Amino acid sequence: MIKVVVTIRSLGHAGFQIRAEGKVIYIDLKKYGKVVETTEKADVILVTHAHADHCSAEKISKVRTKNTAVFAPKQSISRIGGIVKTLKPNEEAIIGNIRVRAIEAYNTHRFKSTGKPWHPKGYGVGYLIAVEDKTIYHAGDTDFIPEMKKLGHIDVALLPTGDKYTMDNIEAAEATIAINPKFVIPIHRWDTDPQEFRKRVEAKSNAKVVLLKDGEEFKISSG
Repeated sequence: MIKVVVTIRSLGHAGFQIRAEGKVIYIDLKKYGKVVETTEKADVILVTHAHADHCSAEKISKVRTKNTAVFAPKQSISRIGGIVKTLKPNEEAIIGNIRVRAIEAYNTHRFKSTGKPWHPKGYGVGYLIAVEDKTIYHAGDTDFIPEMKKLGHIDVALLPTGDKYTMDNIEAAEATIAINPKFVIPIHRWDTDPQEFRKRVEAKSNAKVVLLKDGEEFKISSG
């Protein structure tokens, strides 16, 4: 009998719900646009950065309880309200059987008209989420950065591919090859073609590309 260990559900854009061992984790609940509504209460809420397409106080409040652990960079704290903890890159927290570690996330060559990066180093983070014997990497909004080469074993990588603010399909494929996850899910896609990403990844690596529509789930089993 195959035991389902982790279920990853797309909530739209870069938002996800992860369920494992009766625990519920949310990542990057967004403020506007098409979203997948959910009422399941959270054990853990993770926010990668303060931009509205990743951080909605309203959506967070709907799934938050007095016992929910909320983690976000310092620029997001005032927007979210209540008790919010911040993990700096390489810092980690353990919540029951869930281990969360913050990872650098920043732009190296995508800039505003002012010449400043959309996501400067220190503004946001990605997260490594370890639950059961599985590790999930949500990269946040980022370019392909050197830190990605040192993540260790990754079962599922959630990587942005939309360009302008983050990696595009080509760069995200290069990042996937460097990270070498078992599975990769392109996120923050905007109107880019995920099939281009799939072709590049599967031609040069053993990673399997999983394309999720809003509301769809991907299940990782132990069998």
